[in-house]
Amino acid sequence: MGYILALDQGTTSSRAILFDEAGTIAATAQHEFEQFYPQAGWVEHDPTEILTSQLSCAVEVLGKIGARPRDVAAIGITNQRETVVVWERATGKPIHPAIVWQDRRTAARCSALEQSGVGDTVSSKTGLVLDPYFSATKVAWILDNVPGARAQAERGELAFGTVDSWLIWHLTSGSRHVTDMTNASRTLLFNIVKGEWDEELLRIFGVPASMLPEVAWSSQIVGEVTTTLGLGGVAIAGIAGDQQAALFGQLCWGAGEAKNTYGTGCFLLQNIGTDFARSKHRLITTLAASARQRLEYAFEGSIFIGGAVVQWLRDNLKLIGSSSEVEALAASVPDSGGVVFVPAFVGLGAPHWDPHASGMLIGLGRGTKPGHIARAALEGIAFQVADVLDAVESETTPLAALRVDGGASVNDMLMQFQADVLGVPVVRPQVTETTALGAAYLAGLATGFWAGPEELRTKREGDKRFEPQMDASERAERRARWQQAVNRAKSWTA
Repeated sequence: MGYILALDQGTTSSRAILFDEAGTIAATAQHEFEQFYPQAGWVEHDPTEILTSQLSCAVEVLGKIGARPRDVAAIGITNQRETVVVWERATGKPIHPAIVWQDRRTAARCSALEQSGVGDTVSSKTGLVLDPYFSATKVAWILDNVPGARAQAERGELAFGTVDSWLIWHLTSGSRHVTDMTNASRTLLFNIVKGEWDEELLRIFGVPASMLPEVAWSSQIVGEVTTTLGLGGVAIAGIAGDQQAALFGQLCWGAGEAKNTYGTGCFLLQNIGTDFARSKHRLITTLAASARQRLEYAFEGSIFIGGAVVQWLRDNLKLIGSSSEVEALAASVPDSGGVVFVPAFVGLGAPHWDPHASGMLIGLGRGTKPGHIARAALEGIAFQVADVLDAVESETTPLAALRVDGGASVNDMLMQFQADVLGVPVVRPQVTETTALGAAYLAGLATGFWAGPEELRTKREGDKRFEPQMDASERAERRARWQQAVNRAKSWTA
């Protein structure tokens, strides 16, 4: 058995990656799928399209190298987190489009819950904040807005899951309704101190317990693929939300180690060990993926719009034909020309947590060119990460370096600017697909494909370091200017 298959179900595309015993990529397949925006602030996916795109990728990636199911030791699944699917147990059909993690339709509901005084209770059990980003209010919205849905749920006829659960249900022909600790910890319904679904939280959010999946460890065999889609009999042995999978894939297994993933959003996670702690600076506490079947925690700063701003330049402004062209466009000018781009298209995440913030371009002049806007867009990603890292370091100790991964991390200009505004080195691994790699590691460790974590450490090589080059005074000036723009973008839709 020569490969681990990672199914990486993301916000804008599904991917399948085969990793060999050395932890290198043998083959990749990727399919984008449609994004739906029914109203301002609403974001939806078609759950069936998510499923079919992911399954087609899995079949395609095997075909690329002529691999057969018996060549695959196990499957690891990693997924966009917080996105909600509700389906009928009898038919496996969704009753509503998936409500995506970026969706803000329940902002008023979250505000009302906060005003009712339950915020501290929720945070003390979940490590999260009351924000529409998380799953619980999305589930409740579906139950309250799809005719007959709440009555169906009360009769035990509906299942709820994050995307991992949705995929596993169908991969196992409905025999397994399961999630893992990391995905459960993103729902606002899971007590991460006790490691179990919480009855009080279910009452607060109005979600029947009958809808919930079983919770497994991230590195554990949970079932076998029973479909006839070319993967029959392969064990599903790893599950983790995308950011926890990336933390694991970056080998951040010790307290104090941190990474930032540049995907649709940006997510900075720092491992804080086995003791639950609450942030004093508006970070969230989440469960980290563990191969040791124990509760481990991480501080997280979630940025809603990261690489998605490049897609916006491509699809909305038509400044580039493909995302890969943004670096060259940004390099066409020596600097941003005073332009600052706050990409708060769906509000601001950590450390601001303002669902009413709005995207903003400021500093435009007669001489502003597309290159200035492109450069400001990339800089806006890096500034957001710097804000989050400030909050992380205020909780713990300064980082010696920041490990990075994800699609936008291949952009050398962005990574250099990131090191400049942080004032610490940025380290990029040779394999930047560490989200999928983390899922593969978890599955491979559960099945003995790899002997243990230390074996994985010996296989890592080829990291690239970006050393900071900006002087401290310029860094302070640039960040102060950024903060002025952020303050102007806040509370715009309130």
